[in-house]
Amino acid sequence: GLNYGVFMIGIGMCVPTVLAHGPDEVKVKLVTPTIRGEKIWCQLFSEPSAGSDLAGVRTKAVRDGDGWLINGQKVWNSFAHRADYGLLLTRTNPDKPKHKGLTMFWVDMHDPAIEVRPIHQASGDSEFNEVYITDLRLSDRHRLGEVDDGWAVALTTLMNERMSVMSSTRKPNWEEIMGLARAVSGPNGGLLQDSGFREQLADWYVKAEGVRFTRFRLLTDISRGGEPGPAASVGKIINSTQLQEIGSAGVELQDQFGIIDDERVSAMEAIFQTAFLYSPGARLGGGTDEIMKNIIAERVLGLPGDVRLDKDTPFRDLPTGVR
Repeated sequence: GLNYGVFMIGIGMCVPTVLAHGPDEVKVKLVTPTIRGEKIWCQLFSEPSAGSDLAGVRTKAVRDGDGWLINGQKVWNSFAHRADYGLLLTRTNPDKPKHKGLTMFWVDMHDPAIEVRPIHQASGDSEFNEVYITDLRLSDRHRLGEVDDGWAVALTTLMNERMSVMSSTRKPNWEEIMGLARAVSGPNGGLLQDSGFREQLADWYVKAEGVRFTRFRLLTDISRGGEPGPAASVGKIINSTQLQEIGSAGVELQDQFGIIDDERVSAMEAIFQTAFLYSPGARLGGGTDEIMKNIIAERVLGLPGDVRLDKDTPFRDLPTGVR
C-alpha cells in the first residue's frame, strides 16, 4: 500500500517549485490536485554520472519547433514508479559552464517516452527507480523558469527538500532507543543505568532538540515571506547521521537477536533493523554529507568557498572519464 511518504516529494518539494517558477495556468493545473493527495510526484535530477555533482546532468533537451525534444537517463528517483508528474532537470546549453546551461521542465510520468525501472534496495523496499527518457516531446508550457536558468529552479526544490527532510519524523529517534533500553538489562542492572549509554542518549536528545528549534526558526522566516535557507542543511545532516547511529545502536542492543529482520518477531516491529539498512542512503539522498558541510561552511558560516576548477569551463569541455 501507499505510505504518506509518497506525497512528501510533491507537497514538500515540487509544489513550492511550481508556485515559485511556473506560469499561472500550470499552477492551477498541478498544485490543487497535488495538495488534495490526488497526484504523486518524483524528482528527475540525479544521473549515473551526476550524483553529488548535480550540475553535471547530461540529459539533453533541444529545441524542436515550438517545443523540446528530450533524451537521457535518471536514477535513484524515489516513487517514480507511482508518480503522475515529475520535475525534470535537463542540459539545454553545453557551451555554457555546467551551472549555467540547465533548464527545468515538468513532465507527465505516464508519457510512453518515459520508462521507469524499480530498483530493489537492501532494506527490502523498492522506492528507488531508474528512469529512461527516449525522444520525449514537450511543449514550452512544460518549462519552469527561464531557459538556461534551471539551476535556480533546482535550488528552490533542493532547499525545500532539505526543509522536508529536516521536518520528517522518520523513526527511530532518541525516544525509541530509550524505550528499547528500558527493556534491556546490562551488567549493572537496566541499561538506562549505564553511564556510557546515558551519555550517548543525552547527545542524541540535545541534537534532536537543536534541529527542532532550528526548524522553528526556519518556519518563522518562511511565514514572513522567505524561502527555506541554507540552514536547513544543518537539520538534514544531523537527522540522517542520527538515524544511522540510532539504527546501528538499536540493532547492537538486541545482541544476537539483532540479526532478525522480521517485524512480526523483532523488537518494535524491526524499526532498528529497517533503519540500519535504510540510513546509509539517507546520508546520500538530498545531498551527501560532504555537500551539506560545504553549504553550511560557505553559506551559513561565511567561510571561504571550496576550490572549484570547473566553475567557468564550458560543459562540453569537461572531462567525462572516457579514455
